[in-house]
Amino acid sequence: MATADITVDVTVRGAGIFGLSIAWICHRRGARVQVIDPAGPGAGSSGGVVGALAPHVPENWNPKKAFQLESLLMAEAFWQDVEATGGVSAGYGRLGRLQPIADARTLELAEARCQTAAELWQGKATWQVRPASDFGDWCPPSATGQVIHDTLSARMHPRRACAALVAALRAGGVEVSGDGREAGLVLHATGYQGLLELNALSPRTVGGGVKGQAALLAHDAGAVPQLYADGLHIIPHADGTLAIGSTSEREFGRPDETDSQLDDVIARAVAAMPQLAGVGVLDRWAGVRPRARSRAPMLGAYPGRAGHFIANGGFKIGFGMAPKIAEVMADLLLEGHDAIPEGFRVTDNL
Repeated sequence: MATADITVDVTVRGAGIFGLSIAWICHRRGARVQVIDPAGPGAGSSGGVVGALAPHVPENWNPKKAFQLESLLMAEAFWQDVEATGGVSAGYGRLGRLQPIADARTLELAEARCQTAAELWQGKATWQVRPASDFGDWCPPSATGQVIHDTLSARMHPRRACAALVAALRAGGVEVSGDGREAGLVLHATGYQGLLELNALSPRTVGGGVKGQAALLAHDAGAVPQLYADGLHIIPHADGTLAIGSTSEREFGRPDETDSQLDDVIARAVAAMPQLAGVGVLDRWAGVRPRARSRAPMLGAYPGRAGHFIANGGFKIGFGMAPKIAEVMADLLLEGHDAIPEGFRVTDNL
């Protein structure tokens, strides 16, 4: 519980990736911060295993894609600072991604995107069409013999990322606890359950949850690109494990239970990468990811609650968006400066 004689500038409710990242940047800017989450750090969808920080397709540019690009480019320095402060690694590595190209039409699109990526990604990353043979046996089968190789995608281990942020915050004297009294400005980064609470404030659905299931395998692929094949993310982690996922379930019973759908995910991963056959499964994970109606992160003032703010709706891109979202929300909370991009506002979903 927060110490009574310490003034708090910002209370963060929710110790997932948005809450912890915003708390970290507010702390780095000199604010006195506390983080409260009854379930503990990374207990919701941020406690998963996949960790694919991958960009949107480089075309039809919009504020969401521009924001994501900035955040992905900020990520390396962000996570280096976190690790240097707390001594815990998030397992971040910008090693790129490979995607097999299935047919002539997809190949034509992929080749066209080489040029748009060169323009839109500002020369800071590349999107190339390359022979699958360039990558040896660490490449899923490709009907055309070609793959997309982008150098913007990065990997990290979500659970380790949350642990790294907690360690960095605690090294700076920021308390991360299960309960406490709100003080100062209050940020609600409460994920799926927070979206359900917001639904009661709007005549239409603000958001909800999409369940995902993923597995962590005992396979050390080394420092190689992540893969995206047959709708699956295959992520080699820095700790010598490999994550595969995930499902997208709008209808579900127990949010934290895995079932035969995950068995199918594992089987599809083995079909794409036969070297995974017989590899031990270290963990089977399920959780509900917060999806705002707009499909973009939802940021801004909490309707009808002065001094309260929201950061929610990370869905499948929360870890990649977190560094930039933390900066934008710190601007809003600490300086009153609103730099929330078009389509990201809470009011866009109400």
